[in-house]
Amino acid sequence: MTYDTIIRRGRWFDGTGGPSGVRDIGISDGRVAAISTDPLDDPGCPHVVDAEGRWVLPGMVDIHTHYDVEILDGPALSESLRHGVTTIMVGSCSLSTIHVDATDAGDLFGRVEAIPREHVIGAVDRHKTWSNCEEYIAALEARPLGPNVAAFIGHSDMRAATMGLDRATRNRQRPTGAEQRQMERWLEEALDAGFVGMSSQQLLFDKLDGETCRSRTLPSTYAGPRELRRLKSALRRRGRVLQSGPDLTHPLDVASQLVQSLGIGRRPLKTSLLSAADIKANPQAIRIIGPLARLINRLGGNFRWQHLPVPFEVYADGIDLVIFEEFGSGAAALHLSDEMARNELLRDEGYRRRFRKDYESRFGTRVWHRDFFDAEIVECPDPAVIGKSFGQVGLDRGGIHPVDAFLDLALEHGKALRWRTTISNHRPELLKKMAAEPGIQMGFSDAGAHLRNMAFYNFGLRLLRHVRDAQAAGTPFLSMEQAVHRLTGELADWYRIDAGHLRIGDRADLMVLDPTRLDESLDSYHEDPVEQFGGLSRMVNRNDPTVEAVFVAGEPVFVDGAPTDVVGRRRTGRFLRADATPARASAKKVVTNVG
Repeated sequence: MTYDTIIRRGRWFDGTGGPSGVRDIGISDGRVAAISTDPLDDPGCPHVVDAEGRWVLPGMVDIHTHYDVEILDGPALSESLRHGVTTIMVGSCSLSTIHVDATDAGDLFGRVEAIPREHVIGAVDRHKTWSNCEEYIAALEARPLGPNVAAFIGHSDMRAATMGLDRATRNRQRPTGAEQRQMERWLEEALDAGFVGMSSQQLLFDKLDGETCRSRTLPSTYAGPRELRRLKSALRRRGRVLQSGPDLTHPLDVASQLVQSLGIGRRPLKTSLLSAADIKANPQAIRIIGPLARLINRLGGNFRWQHLPVPFEVYADGIDLVIFEEFGSGAAALHLSDEMARNELLRDEGYRRRFRKDYESRFGTRVWHRDFFDAEIVECPDPAVIGKSFGQVGLDRGGIHPVDAFLDLALEHGKALRWRTTISNHRPELLKKMAAEPGIQMGFSDAGAHLRNMAFYNFGLRLLRHVRDAQAAGTPFLSMEQAVHRLTGELADWYRIDAGHLRIGDRADLMVLDPTRLDESLDSYHEDPVEQFGGLSRMVNRNDPTVEAVFVAGEPVFVDGAPTDVVGRRRTGRFLRADATPARASAKKVVTNVG
């Protein structure tokens, strides 16, 4: 037979965790038509890729993104494609754009995900032609999608559209019977359309943007037990996924979300919980994450933590960083959108006393370690402070409190003050343990959100480097086949979507990787403007020599670090419906030794 593309002599991984080996791969009509230990004949084949010394992997699956807005104006999603991610999931953290209008979408996404509110409103206004999930899928597939897309329906989306954003974010307000039934109908429609499940959120430091409901928590945090129970029952019946973020200030909420996966007399609830992290502020918590998941799953549950398998390093411009939402004085500053009013607050001595008290408090669960000695200034109009921590600046300025040093610099320089800190996943040995833990899923990149705060588009490559380096050092914690499986087929199979594998008949979503370039370039950050967000400069990863080629449905979308002509012009990806039967090619057409 003839092929559209042949990839020669690469080390092939199929995404199942099975043995890898040097193979020729033939692609025809967008699917894998041949996998051969012997060279494939190439007469008439227009594209032959020499992959000797390279790895050929299934495209990676990113299970936690916030591309819901970017996908409307920039459906190529090239920042994920360039790193070998060929399937992404939208609709995380209770947020989606299926039912809310443009203004409510702006209020939901703007502050929580640090996407400029006016651009959220503009994108939804320009593109929203849908009123239900099937129409949303059709609208996406009418765009030049780069990667494949799967989706959750957002609980906050449904709740706000049903009750109105104001009522949906008031204490003791419950949906009427008709409103409850409407949310249940919408959820069933989403599951019928092939959405992988529903995302909810109980985390209390995710705050709304806008004016009317500013600084209230997300609508799903106001849901009562009955509302949640009825929505979850649909997920149980259909075997679909609840993605949720627990209220970390109440350990019982975390425990209840674990236990709910068991079912206890009913079908288990497939649950993906945010998140497994080695948090600096609570270094002992990570030690019970794995055992808890193992216990729940041994008792009959179907539970997974989500985990970012790299150090969680964040950057901030001045005081604009979501971690400040978790304590009162930080949230008070972020509540003020007017710069003059915010600066007046930061000067107030009473406010500073509150901030110092919050900073020094060691009680309660928290994400940020609250240590300004562990926060490096990377950009500032005052070059004397670059490279120093705020704590050191305080010492240099006569021993003032680190909080005052931070607030003084934020007042002096505003967003021109750029700094960074690592919140979690800072201990390599514990990262190894988490990566090998079966109750933990690789993901949680937040791609498409927090554009000025972090960039984890290449998290999968960084995990592969960690695995390779450990093997070279004689301290392996995963085989390379297992690591690839964890980033590809394991995720696709659990969410029940047609992705993550590279076998005969599978869609040819794949990348060609140079393992010698799994190097320090993966750690660096760069900035690149986002055209659809008014040229806002966002943090990105650039390690172009590492991934030599990326294919979606057999179409080359990135070659030698550059997008091909089809990217952004023609659709290569598609919407992946959960439980859809893969349209795999017939093996009868394959004449090859797959030995």
